[in-house]
Amino acid sequence: MEKKPFLLHRPEEQRFLVVDDELFIVELIKDYLETLGFSCETAYNGKEALEKFIANGHFTIVITDICMPEMDGLELIKAIKKDWPDTDIIAITAYTKNYKYTDVIRAGANDFINKPFDLDELQAKINRILRERELRERLRALTIHDPLTDIYNRRYFEEKIEEECYRAWRQKYEIHLVMLDVDHFKEYNDHYGHQAGDRLLQKLAEIMIHSTRRFVDLPFRYGGDEFALLIPQCDISKAKQAAERIRHRFLGCHFDPTTISAGVARFKRSHPDKVFRVDVDDLIRRADEALYEAKRQGGNRVFIDPESG
Repeated sequence: MEKKPFLLHRPEEQRFLVVDDELFIVELIKDYLETLGFSCETAYNGKEALEKFIANGHFTIVITDICMPEMDGLELIKAIKKDWPDTDIIAITAYTKNYKYTDVIRAGANDFINKPFDLDELQAKINRILRERELRERLRALTIHDPLTDIYNRRYFEEKIEEECYRAWRQKYEIHLVMLDVDHFKEYNDHYGHQAGDRLLQKLAEIMIHSTRRFVDLPFRYGGDEFALLIPQCDISKAKQAAERIRHRFLGCHFDPTTISAGVARFKRSHPDKVFRVDVDDLIRRADEALYEAKRQGGNRVFIDPESG
């Protein structure tokens, strides 16, 4: 039986935004979407729709009229695609002579529907978009997961660490990086073989998943027998506890003579006059140095970066 991958991402909630200056149309589509089980919000022009995005962060699908006051639908579509490119958009209008299908698609919409429209037609277009979103998510999962351990890979680490550190800095909460390494892994591999070594790495990834907060903490295979863990919204003592929990649980699996060493570092914005990536790279450097200090002291321990304590 094929093993199902452990779900690291929280399943995407389909959130709709309906935008139209006609109250009847807005309420009709909103009620219909809610009967289908979808979460839905409304706006009555493009400007109000953008304010909803800024306040709520993200909508998966927008259904918008083209002819509206203050900001028309084409302007809205372009603005959404610029700042929220993953959003899918269905455009609606009764004035087909003024707007060509190609104009709407070129602006960034996924599909186009004319007024008056049939709700079954609208649902068919929504279902197609949802199928495409699911396919894109599956394809993306292949690019960001490590095939051996089924946790995130190094490529995704490089993308995600800057994003998560920036969010932590903007929202003023702490985020920590834990770098982990398997002590005596080469010796274990040489003695028991590469298949046994692979099973050890898979077990360590499983321990990391079950020792941390699901959908909050982010586990990565950094390369070889080295792993990384991003822990947001906790202090240094909680981050160390998470690393110690992983170390102790791994010890209980008796992959002798291997043990786990870990280094923990807290992100800090030390160079506000420089690009943000400078401080992210500094975080990685300090976590790495803490890890190698743990190994230098004999391994099987967690070492806290002195600048983070």
